[in-house]
Amino acid sequence: MKTNKPSDKESKQPDNAKIQNLDPHIADATGELLTTNHGLRINDDQNSLKAGERGATLLEDFILREKITHFDHERIPERIVHARGSGAHGVFKVYKPMGDLTKAQFLNDTSIETPVFVRFSTVAGSRGSTDLARDVRGFAVKFYTQEGNFDLVGNNMPVFFIQDSIKFPDLIHAVKPEPDNEIPQAASAHDTFWDFISIMPESAHMVMWAMSDRALPRSYRMMEGFGVHTFRFVNAEGVSNFVKFHWKPLLGVHAVAWDEAQKISGKDPDFHRRDLWDAIENGDFPEWELGVQIVPEEDEFKYEFDLLDPTKIIPEELVPVQRIGKMTLNRNPDNFFAETEQVAFHVGHIVPGIDFTNDPLLQGRLFSYTDTQLLRLGGPNFHEIPINRPIVPVHNNQRDGHMRQTINRGKSSYNPNTLGNGYPLQAKASEGGFTTYPERIDARKVRARSKSFFDHFSQAKLFFNSQSDPEKNHIVDALSFELGKVNFPEIRERMLGILGLIDKDLAGQVAFALRLPVPKSPQQPLNHSIPADGDPADFESFIFESSLTSSAALSMANTPKDSIKTRKIAFLAADGVDATSLQTVKAALEGAGAVVEILAPRHNYIVAENDEKIPVTHSLLTVASVFYDAVYVAGGTNSVATIEADADAIHFLNEAFRHCKAIAADASAMQVLEATYFGKKLPADFSDKSILSEGLIVSDDAAGLADKFILAIAQHRFWEREKPRKVPA
Repeated sequence: MKTNKPSDKESKQPDNAKIQNLDPHIADATGELLTTNHGLRINDDQNSLKAGERGATLLEDFILREKITHFDHERIPERIVHARGSGAHGVFKVYKPMGDLTKAQFLNDTSIETPVFVRFSTVAGSRGSTDLARDVRGFAVKFYTQEGNFDLVGNNMPVFFIQDSIKFPDLIHAVKPEPDNEIPQAASAHDTFWDFISIMPESAHMVMWAMSDRALPRSYRMMEGFGVHTFRFVNAEGVSNFVKFHWKPLLGVHAVAWDEAQKISGKDPDFHRRDLWDAIENGDFPEWELGVQIVPEEDEFKYEFDLLDPTKIIPEELVPVQRIGKMTLNRNPDNFFAETEQVAFHVGHIVPGIDFTNDPLLQGRLFSYTDTQLLRLGGPNFHEIPINRPIVPVHNNQRDGHMRQTINRGKSSYNPNTLGNGYPLQAKASEGGFTTYPERIDARKVRARSKSFFDHFSQAKLFFNSQSDPEKNHIVDALSFELGKVNFPEIRERMLGILGLIDKDLAGQVAFALRLPVPKSPQQPLNHSIPADGDPADFESFIFESSLTSSAALSMANTPKDSIKTRKIAFLAADGVDATSLQTVKAALEGAGAVVEILAPRHNYIVAENDEKIPVTHSLLTVASVFYDAVYVAGGTNSVATIEADADAIHFLNEAFRHCKAIAADASAMQVLEATYFGKKLPADFSDKSILSEGLIVSDDAAGLADKFILAIAQHRFWEREKPRKVPA
């Protein structure tokens, strides 16, 4: 039967009529000048309009508003950024009254527990992306206080890529999948991101954080949170202090290896979601302490960096973090969509005693969050969705609108009025009415950036210098991987020039991996974030020296390592296992707070030497080492022989070793370790000291082994094992 199917040659020809119909709608910006959506040529697309170089961003900046409004409405219905998230309910309690610093009631009443809802998230990926992408993690906390909701909307990194909110759409456009092919998903290792970063030197500090282990947290429960911006505390007398917010996890700050993250993404892309959910369901409630760094207003210009610059930290050596309260997450959501997806955070949701500064990134967020929620949640009444409602009554004249839920009584919906006897009345300050801090403003309207924001490398250098050797190696590997995915040589070379301004050795190691030379000097102009009529500055204009050479707080190597609570430990066993030694080690680890799971070649149960049936958590066919923090190989003649002959078990151990995890074995299981790849490379003098130093413990004393194993697991990883003992796993 003859068909009208075109030949292969014909099917590859373009539909010219279709292309012609599309011609009027095609825009090519090559050779064109930048304009607004109504055709106005833009002279400065790099700085928002401010009251002075360090002043507040002005609402009249129609270019900023148009740009961010369009950006906020580009995706429906999922969030443009932070689309993939996980949330939980909990409580916060302050340790002692903070009245000398702030009049915020929830930070002064030690008798109450303030309800909270927390949402953790990745930034770049879609809702269906993996939890283990190399990415910033959102850390947003909604406090339901007696004075209204306070939203502390932050990240797990204390700085950001850009200094001015007008650049936010550009940053996210660069890191999102490329517009021509929608590739890659949830990844920064591609051309457009590094093209943008390589000509925006203000991103240098954040790039160091994003390429570090901070971008690969072991768990949401084991990462720090930061408010990023500098805020104000204001006390009852009207005295203001600058404040930076920190969340310090009581389990310490821990990460996974990059190879491990990639494997987890394939085997369980919900790894972080599942971990948070399971911990709360098991009663292992995650805890963080809220910390603050306080800078008196008279010390605003005391430091070598600008407090209003969101690409800078205040090193803890200069201003220690005071821990003022504790947050505990103790309840999972009842419905993911109704709560985690519909929760609406807003950096502008503050309470009396907390106020803003003129941080130009913060100022733009104040506009953007409301605008985004209007689209994503269907209209102006998103605050009436149950998860967003404050615990105090809401009374105002803002009525009606899409999906209105409140049934307001009365004739008057305006103020002032007499028909309603003037209600709702304005609240006096003495009645808890919010009053904006009366900061003095005396400046010209300008599109500009303060020269105090021009130091782009000193804190990037500080961060890198503060890392342990394994952490530095991970940054080198991350940059080598990311830039190795870049197709344009000129972008790679430009980034090597930037890295050379941070650390020559760092640039040299990345250049070696890319087989490229480090440029003798960075490509000029170094900074492309300048207005059309601006004069490009040479790179020396951006070189500042810091008096602080390192900061212990910036290295994860210095995190607390005194607990194995909630750590998941895999026990490899089979029929014929020595039940006594297995149960001894298991009881000791569980007594220290760990979660023990028994893995065997077959599911359901194993039969011990004494004929006891021991339940099996999983078969080796359904799990992988990347889901566990440490491994124990149980004893027993028949069990050892079975595990030694099982390829999945040997691969499990090789992979755990490669990822630098603690491994313990009963002395009778030594032949299992000898069957592994790393077993062939163990030192000849198999002394207890040399084994423990690399997180390997072998003993015929089950109780003694358990004690050493607990100490090893608490170290989290033995990163020194990585370079000299890489194994094919």
